[in-house]
Amino acid sequence: MSQYRSSRRPDTGGRIRASFEFFPPKTDEMERKLWETVKRLEPLAPAFVSVTYGAGGSTRERTARTIKRILDETSLTAAAHLTCVDADRESVDAVIGEFARMGVSRFVALRGDPAEGVGAKYRPHPNGYANGADLVGALSRQGDFDISVSAYPEKHPESPDLATDIDMLKRKMDNGAKRAITQFFFDNDVYERYVERARRAGIHIPIVPGILPINNFAQMTRFAGQCGANVPSWLAERFKGLDKDPVTHQLVAAAVAAEQVLDLVERGVEDFHFYTMNRSELPFAVSHVIGIRPSADAANLSSAAA
Repeated sequence: MSQYRSSRRPDTGGRIRASFEFFPPKTDEMERKLWETVKRLEPLAPAFVSVTYGAGGSTRERTARTIKRILDETSLTAAAHLTCVDADRESVDAVIGEFARMGVSRFVALRGDPAEGVGAKYRPHPNGYANGADLVGALSRQGDFDISVSAYPEKHPESPDLATDIDMLKRKMDNGAKRAITQFFFDNDVYERYVERARRAGIHIPIVPGILPINNFAQMTRFAGQCGANVPSWLAERFKGLDKDPVTHQLVAAAVAAEQVLDLVERGVEDFHFYTMNRSELPFAVSHVIGIRPSADAANLSSAAA
């Protein structure tokens, strides 16, 4: 295999950008583990890190607290997730203002899942923003924010078809979205076909692949079932028999994620969004494989802190 493949060029790491997603911790122990993850990934100088926001704003205070700590104690650029489910416009606008005053200039705008959970019927709040496109419009009216939105290579589970789904993405872009971040997927051909279809529909913003390193195959399979992501049979075969072998499971997970990302690099992808599940090992390893490394100064500071 040629040493001049895109993923093997010595300058590849300088062209590739990563971002990382965290969720707000519920306990002191989860807080400790999250902060270990944040500090481990900080030296990689990601484009931004995002913090999720629960259904109906159920994690609002914890999300805000996590965002504030990242802004106050790290060099990272923090993006706040924002949803409009089960909330009136006044409440959502107030949250936008709260984050803006905190210094947040990036948002990940999502319609959000019903409070009853994924799969429950979505009903817009009678006095709220109806969907993700409307929420993006609200953000655009309130400030000059950098807005990311969701995209679904295998279509949103509630959409009747992919054309309807792509039309919604087009509306988000027209209302001010700067980029789309996809739901996780494992078939890169599906992602590539989705991007091509979006481009034909006039969507020109970056469509960043969302990568889920598989810390727990059984848990991932449940997530996939809820969000309509396909789990290929070849993938299931790779993790077969590893339920009680966590060491080998992690090695296989790193190989699977690296394989997917390297293939996307070969296809010309230069931006990746990692769903970390508040763990650093796999995102850090995959970043290393594609050439995203801490600078010498950052590595020294990280070692000193440890």
